[in-house]
Amino acid sequence: MKEFLDEKVELYNRPAFIESDPISIPHQFTKKQDIEIAGFLAATIAWGNRKMILRNANRMMELLDHSPYEFIMNSSNDEIEMIERFVHRTFNSTDFIYFLKALQNIYRYKGGLETISRHTILLIHFCLLSMSSTGYSLNYLMKKERRDMYLIHLRVRRQRN
Repeated sequence: MKEFLDEKVELYNRPAFIESDPISIPHQFTKKQDIEIAGFLAATIAWGNRKMILRNANRMMELLDHSPYEFIMNSSNDEIEMIERFVHRTFNSTDFIYFLKALQNIYRYKGGLETISRHTILLIHFCLLSMSSTGYSLNYLMKKERRDMYLIHLRVRRQRN
């Protein structure tokens, strides 16, 4: 597994690649929790055209006032419900609100994404998508390259800390 991940780091962990990829979204932040939340949300909508993914992931960060962790921790249910007019392909405002509420619970009661396993994260994605208004397939979440890049991102961040 180490060799596989090292190979992927060499392939993808280059500034030229990162700039035009959704992995650039968590790279906008320095606080661990902001990085986790931005990476999780960007990975959630990382299917389709890269430019569209980047535009919409950046839009997500705008809606979170470019402080995802602070927004998650300090927003009331009513404030989260106020998010509207967000759409990425089949992922819409209702889906985004489900995800924000789930992240809020994870950070308030479980200590954050880092404290739960990768399998739990995938299960959360699946359950939230099933409960959302669109309910798209788990296949989107399991696309090999996106999953690999998310794992690489976490590995690189851990190495830096």
